[in-house]
Amino acid sequence: MKDQSRKRHIAKTLTWRVVGTMDTILISWFISGNPFTGLKIGFSELVTKMILYYAHERVWFKLNLTRDGKLLESRKRHFGKTITWRIVGTLDTIVLAWIISGNPLTGFKIGITEVITKMILYYLHERVWHKSKLGLVSENVETA
Repeated sequence: MKDQSRKRHIAKTLTWRVVGTMDTILISWFISGNPFTGLKIGFSELVTKMILYYAHERVWFKLNLTRDGKLLESRKRHFGKTITWRIVGTLDTIVLAWIISGNPLTGFKIGITEVITKMILYYLHERVWHKSKLGLVSENVETA
């Protein structure tokens, strides 16, 4: 049986944040027309998104969704994580972009655009990590 370690969740958090921050900066810059607004929104999310993403990973880890007694580590599970994370992430982006830009419409446009780009990027990120063995601990069970 394999158990995901906290180190794996931290590594996933960091790699996703790099991808997600770059996406946010570029989208925010394009929509606001101001590269500094893009940078402010992107870097503000570094803190909020890392905390939220780590919490999201821990919740999904503890969910124990099973089929026939086996933990679901499948495309369906990754799709479910993609949807729930995007809801949390989009709400965070909309609020931060609204506060930083001072314009609720700008915040909404950035958040809605990210729904599409981030879901695709997040799904690909989950698939890469599913193939990776980094942070997985195998339990050696001795039989008598």
